[in-house]
Amino acid sequence: MSEAACVLKEIADNVAKNDAIKAQLVLDYLPHLDEATQAQALGILAKARPAMAVPLAARLADTQPDLVERHVVVREILAIKLLGEPHVLETVLPALGPRALELVLGIVAELKLEAATEPLLEFMATLTEPDRIEVVIRTLGEIGDPVATNALGDFLYSGNRKLIIAAIRALGKVATPTAMRRLAERMGTDNQLDILILDIFARVQDTTSLEKLNEAMRSHFAHIRTYAKKALVEIGAKAVPLLTDNLRYDDPDLVIHTLNVLGDIGDAAAIAPIRKLLHTQPKNPNVRFAAYEALGLLPLDKGAYVLTQGLLDPVEHVAVAAARAVDRNFTPILGAGIKNMAAADDDAARIVRTVVQAHAGRVFLSLVDDERLAAMLLDAVQHAHQDTKDYFYGLLKENGYSELALRLAAPEATAQPRPTIVAVDDSRMILSIYKNTLHELGFEPVLFEFPASALEWLEGNTPAMVLTDLNMPDITGIELTRRIRERFPKEALPVLMVTTQNEMNDHKAALEAGVNAIVNKPFTPQSLMEAMRPYLENAQ
Repeated sequence: MSEAACVLKEIADNVAKNDAIKAQLVLDYLPHLDEATQAQALGILAKARPAMAVPLAARLADTQPDLVERHVVVREILAIKLLGEPHVLETVLPALGPRALELVLGIVAELKLEAATEPLLEFMATLTEPDRIEVVIRTLGEIGDPVATNALGDFLYSGNRKLIIAAIRALGKVATPTAMRRLAERMGTDNQLDILILDIFARVQDTTSLEKLNEAMRSHFAHIRTYAKKALVEIGAKAVPLLTDNLRYDDPDLVIHTLNVLGDIGDAAAIAPIRKLLHTQPKNPNVRFAAYEALGLLPLDKGAYVLTQGLLDPVEHVAVAAARAVDRNFTPILGAGIKNMAAADDDAARIVRTVVQAHAGRVFLSLVDDERLAAMLLDAVQHAHQDTKDYFYGLLKENGYSELALRLAAPEATAQPRPTIVAVDDSRMILSIYKNTLHELGFEPVLFEFPASALEWLEGNTPAMVLTDLNMPDITGIELTRRIRERFPKEALPVLMVTTQNEMNDHKAALEAGVNAIVNKPFTPQSLMEAMRPYLENAQ
């Protein structure tokens, strides 16, 4: 009889007699045999009882990992036997080495074998090695059995960070309301872990998850707020009822963040609550600005007249936001109403300046037929940034006002080069305001909607100053400042944080990152110049 035949007969006898010890000796000899004989031997092992087949097949992962890779039947044996008698795990798990444990629990996870939950919990309770505990935690997460929630929750407060992270991810896969509550209770002591938990909430989207994402907009940390806002925008209409409820609170920072999110979601259900907010005439101009900015992004089929009251807001930024919203929802009726508002000279001057700053083209065209208003509009455009002149020149030409366009076409007188100031803000409306405000103050604005683009530009250029928002997606103003300071010291490149946020933690972090000063929005040309002046001695 050949060697191969002897081996196959031996293992067949071992399986028939349920003799695991002798069968193991035969399996240890398999590397000396050809692959065909190995496959036949493993096929015979597949006929063994689960209590014998599972530990022998699993042990191969520790003793002969290459053989396990070559012969898929090893995994098949484990899967079939565990499905048939999952209770064998009670005796098998304690004896497994690292690779064998990974193999067995990987198969349990793939099968999502809920019957394995109790044996795994009992096994985990006996473990002291973090690596083995982590494998079990991961497996319980993949199974997703709510029975494991309490045991997994206990590891949220482990002294081992890897186990905490594993438990967070596992509870995220269990994804029951109780699991989400346990994760919610864990938040507040570690920003990185909080982000990981918020990511789970963004995926699960149950009531607790939405509430915690909403609550995260009140965080003392900019990157937490930014993450929560981005997640809520991606969730969309489902989050709108919870978000609109925020508008009832006397918390300007929260209300502003909420309005930003509602505008980006673009769901019509937010229109009525935002209009109701404006009817209360909020004292904080940043709230009014955010409300008009949001309404400009929403489908105002009816009731757009509410926007016109903002054109005469005492704060220019708010008026610009209202003008942009009016322009996006423009109708001839609105145009007639705005003409009536401009009957008084003082109101006309304010409206004209606002329309030009907002690049409100449709409103501009509705007013330019009036000779008095046309003269005021053209004068405002002449004093604006060249980009604004180019925009209105093209608008007039395209709409048959060639004669008026020619009055804007005169070349600008040669002037001394202007000091360059970089402005970074994720609001295009604020960037438009920066453009005309900085031009008016005698500077050349360089504008960036994305901080990463600003950093790239700064690699080859040195402006007189950088003005940056705080709350921006991907890279906050604090992180932007840190990265600027890697290249430029405070004396070489002043950075001013210009923000609506009234949060001491943010201000402290901004100053620690290297910000020279903090400026509150909204700003006027005068207030912005006053804030910049101490840092511009070398730029003028």
